[in-house]
Amino acid sequence: MDKIFRPNPNSFKNTFCVFDEISIDAINGLKIQYDSKSGSKYYYTKTGMYRLSNHWGRLANSKWRLEPLEPETISKIKLGYASWDRFYPDNAIEELYYLEANYLKKTVNYQHRNNPKYDKKAILRTSFETTKRIKQIRNLFNLTSWANYFDCDDIDLLREKIINQLIFTTKTLEEIKKEFI
Repeated sequence: MDKIFRPNPNSFKNTFCVFDEISIDAINGLKIQYDSKSGSKYYYTKTGMYRLSNHWGRLANSKWRLEPLEPETISKIKLGYASWDRFYPDNAIEELYYLEANYLKKTVNYQHRNNPKYDKKAILRTSFETTKRIKQIRNLFNLTSWANYFDCDDIDLLREKIINQLIFTTKTLEEIKKEFI
């Protein structure tokens, strides 16, 4: 009889992880190993974790994000998978996070410095600083009133220049905007 793999529950505290959304068929034949009070279901394997849930993001003391399938599924309940090596430590003190912007989709996300794709070009920030920059970038993507103060024919190009400065420098938004006025 195969022994069920079960990690220590404390091993997920204060972690950051990006799960990839996958087809619900991936858990066929697997047994639920943990059913949370909030309704999330967890399936553990020797290689990683499957999480079936209708909520992602901040979870108690962890930050777990789901990268959606393309095209996105309409179901509110999503199945995510992450290998064990994608769980990184999280705390409020260290500069652990960097930002990535997608100019076509007009989105911004944060990533962990331990991510093997990190090229060390984007500035690392604390959780608080990262959250503040994300809000500023989302406002730049979603609003246009800020552009009224600039003599600019191409708001998308200006937006990209300002956002790049927010990602790749320590300058404040006010300092960056002054450079373009």
